[in-house]
Formats: sequence, structure tokens, C-alpha cells
Amino acid sequence: MTTSTTTSRKPRKNRFEVKRGVVPPSSLVLHFSPDQWEKFIEEACRQRTSPNGALYSVVKQLGGAGDGGRDIEARLVTALSEGQWDLYQAKHYSTRLSPSEFFPELAKFFLQLVAGTYPPPRNYLLCAPRGVGNDLHNLLSKPVEFKARFLRDWMAGKTGLQGRSDELTKPVQDLVAAYDFSKIIECQLRDLLAWHELNRKEHFELFGIEAERGDDPSAPDIPTMVELAYIEELRRLYEEHAGRPITLQQVLQEQSYNEHLQGHRALFYCAEGLKMFSRDLYGEDEFNTLLEMVLIGVRSSVNSLKHKTGEERLGAGIYMATSLKINDSVLAPRLRAGDLPGTCHHLANEGKLKWVK
Repeated sequence: MTTSTTTSRKPRKNRFEVKRGVVPPSSLVLHFSPDQWEKFIEEACRQRTSPNGALYSVVKQLGGAGDGGRDIEARLVTALSEGQWDLYQAKHYSTRLSPSEFFPELAKFFLQLVAGTYPPPRNYLLCAPRGVGNDLHNLLSKPVEFKARFLRDWMAGKTGLQGRSDELTKPVQDLVAAYDFSKIIECQLRDLLAWHELNRKEHFELFGIEAERGDDPSAPDIPTMVELAYIEELRRLYEEHAGRPITLQQVLQEQSYNEHLQGHRALFYCAEGLKMFSRDLYGEDEFNTLLEMVLIGVRSSVNSLKHKTGEERLGAGIYMATSLKINDSVLAPRLRAGDLPGTCHHLANEGKLKWVK
């Protein structure tokens, strides 16, 4: 005797999908221009958060002539004050960053501190898409040895500092000697990408990433607490149609009303799938914005004086929602047939649409 087993297909989840032929973000940034790299870091810093929300109150790209060795200035507070800002140094090279490439930038940083161009930052973050090489990595991991090596090479005019020994004046040397080199940190590309991705819309557009919508939830056999408001609107419609009081239990028992209800519950859950998709990949604001678009598009028709019954108002709302062109929404490419009609029930659930007057 043989037995066979069948397994049901797991529902497809909402996810990110890189378009066919599109270069992954970690590779695409390698082809950025230096200015594009700085702008990318600036936008990533704007999205960087702390447990209490946005980490920085002011973020500005300053790269170019006169930047004083600070490509991106990210302030924790509005005023530029000591220890209350982070300096991001962007270095976009074709190879991993070496001490000879970084030491001149670090010398410029200390010269600007002595000159009073800006106060000492909380951290100095070094951003290179290919990362730092082994030599510089080893120095960054040993701050005391890093400081000693930097001072020694500057005095000797080595490691990219040739001909600059005279810049190491007593004030500069004292500042370097007192500075905490553990504040000089490599900012990993994976962290910058993770921060940038917090603004999903911009991240997707920049890197050509598409959001793939999974399966919509099915309507449970018994209506849930989430559905109470819009189902109550439908119950009142059935009561008006029947010309007598009718309970939800009676609706579920009468075939014609129950079939009508289940059809509209399916629409509600189709739009619920869109809501989950929006929440998972874009945040809840996108779905709420879509609801407002639909409300503007259907409200005048639903409230038309020619409609005398709830059934007519519901039909008008569903018809108008189905015919809407929602091109401005980031959700538009992933709309399904039941989504826009289903949003009418979401609006009814929020008390923004009523069928029976």
C-alpha cells in the first residue's frame, strides 16, 4: 500500500526584486562619479536614525573647493558645535584606500581644526565604496599606533605627505597628540546602503529595484474586528433593501445577501493585501495617500443627489473607483483588479464613505 502526501503552496511574500540586467546597489556605487558618491552619502545620512527618530537635524554636502576636508557635514543639533556633529569624508577611488591616500586628507583636517574653520566633530567617518585596504584597516583598529605612525610620517614627509613637514607646527602637533584617534572610523558601504534604503522610494528609483507584491490575504470565514465598520455599512444597506431590521447573523444565513457580502469582503482583503505590500516595502503613508486619491475621485459620485439608496451609492463608488487612473502613486504598477474597489470599503471602514443616508 502506498500513500501520497500533498503540500499546499506557501503564500508569496512581499519582497524586493532587482530588475533583470540591473547592477546590484553594492556594485553600482562603484561606478558613481565622486560627486554622485557624495550625494549618495548625504542622502544616506538624512535617513540615518537613532532609537528616537532621525539622528541628524542638519545634513549638508560641502565637497569641493573650500570644504575644509569635510565632504558631508551632519549635525546632531542645529548649531555647529564641538562634539555635536559628524564629518563624513568621501573617497571614491578605483582601489581600496591606502594610508598614502588618506594621510593628506587627515593632515588637512587637523590644519582646519587649528585654523578654527570648524569645531572638533564627534566622529570622523571615512567613506570609500571599495573600503580601506589592509594597511589602513590595521591602523584604524589600533588608534594609539595610528596616531604615532601619522605623526612620525608627517614629520618625515612620508606616506603622501612629502614636502609638507613645515605644516606640522607646534600647535598642530599638540592637537594631533591630544586627539582621540578612535573617533576616526571607516563607514562601511553596507551601512550606507542600509541607511539609504530607509527612504525606499528614492532607493528603488536610484538602484532600479522593483517591489514584488506577494499573495493577498483571504477573507476569513467569520468577519474579524478589523471589518466591523465597513460590514456595518453593508448590513445597513441590506436592511434598507429588505425593508426590515436585519442582523449580521441573518445576512450570513440569507444566500443572496451573504453572496453579496462575501464578494465585497474579497474586495476589502484584496485592498488589504495592497495595504500590507505598501506597509512592508514603502511604509503606511503611501497606502493612506492612495486612499485620499480614491476618496477625492469617488466622493462626489457617491454623494450625488440622484442616488436614493445605499445600493446605488455603493455601486457608484465601486464603478468610479474601478475607472480611476492612479498614475501618481508609487503603488500604481502593482495594482490588482480588486484593489481600487476594495479601497472603497477601507474608506467606509474609516467612516469617510457611507452608503445609507
